[in-house]
Amino acid sequence: MEPLEASFGIEGADGRARAGTLALARGAVATPCFMPVGTLGTVKSLTPEELEGAGVEMLLANAYHLYLRPGTEIVEKAGGLHEFMSWRRPILTDSGGFQVFSLARINQIDDEGVTFQSHIDGSRHRITPERSVEIQTALGSDILMAFDECPPGGADRDTARTALERTLGWLERCRLHHAKLAEEGRARGTLYPIFQGASYADLRLESLERTLELGEWQGMAIGGLSVGEPKEVMLEILDECEPALPPELPRYLMGVGYPEDVIEAVRRGVDLFDCVAPTRNGRNGTAFTSLGRVNVKVARFADDARPLDPECECYCCRRYTRAYLRHLFVCDELLGLRLLSLHNVRFLVTLTGLARAAILRCEFESWAQGWLERYRSAEI
Repeated sequence: MEPLEASFGIEGADGRARAGTLALARGAVATPCFMPVGTLGTVKSLTPEELEGAGVEMLLANAYHLYLRPGTEIVEKAGGLHEFMSWRRPILTDSGGFQVFSLARINQIDDEGVTFQSHIDGSRHRITPERSVEIQTALGSDILMAFDECPPGGADRDTARTALERTLGWLERCRLHHAKLAEEGRARGTLYPIFQGASYADLRLESLERTLELGEWQGMAIGGLSVGEPKEVMLEILDECEPALPPELPRYLMGVGYPEDVIEAVRRGVDLFDCVAPTRNGRNGTAFTSLGRVNVKVARFADDARPLDPECECYCCRRYTRAYLRHLFVCDELLGLRLLSLHNVRFLVTLTGLARAAILRCEFESWAQGWLERYRSAEI
């Protein structure tokens, strides 16, 4: 079994913003690209057909969660995650490192790996860099993430340094094990490294430099941002790192997906994004719109016959009124959270498409400035 081919090409740039195409065996992905999060092999409340209709080109699933439920063996026996969840386009899998540190009831970290108790039933498990690669390989990922240690937002320098060193050590082990599995015909996806360094610019640059020295990569992930630090710090770190990032590699900013954050990151040369924000906010009654963020449960929408977002062409905005959406949430009807989740996903897919078009027209900066001013100041 040959490894899946992957390539990336830049088609246009405006300032630091880039428009490109990530070519994978299961489909081409136009960048900038937002990936909805399907943690357990499903983007909450939405079908694969609905995601395709919304223009989703790639989504994310999580190795930690799928390893615990339903179990790697069951997914592999089903033919891999694509077959199991009936999704034909590319899938990127998170290594599970962040979840081990944030969700496990008790975890013990050492240089060999992590021992932890499941957040589901308290059972004990051990994940090493090699095991993480094996789990993602069994899932059939198109892009696998290296196992890393993600320090919390606001981590002190010593904690950030320890996580940096451990992540680099684990990365080398991931690289070697992935190469071994590829030689055996088992691994087909491509492995992306993650560089760390918390909110310390010098540690970030050191981590990036040492990561690049470890091998020839097909992508680069920026981890440990949007984990509790102020947004201004995230943007400052992106500003510091962008000049040192190889221009030929796709850049993936992990866990970022609020509209204004996506635009600011595209402005700083980022290509790929993922986040639970669109579906989590949708389930709670909050919609992203061209006129700003809005809570559909507010009383003033009780008899509002207008679409949620007059500029949106998603199924929700074409078919239903603000009054009806409010009614669904007030009555705790499941259709409401489904419609808002679908709208929010489509909104971010459309937003990255608009950013891409502006980059190709060499008008990104003026477009982004106008879009952000309108989004931040508008009241629906």
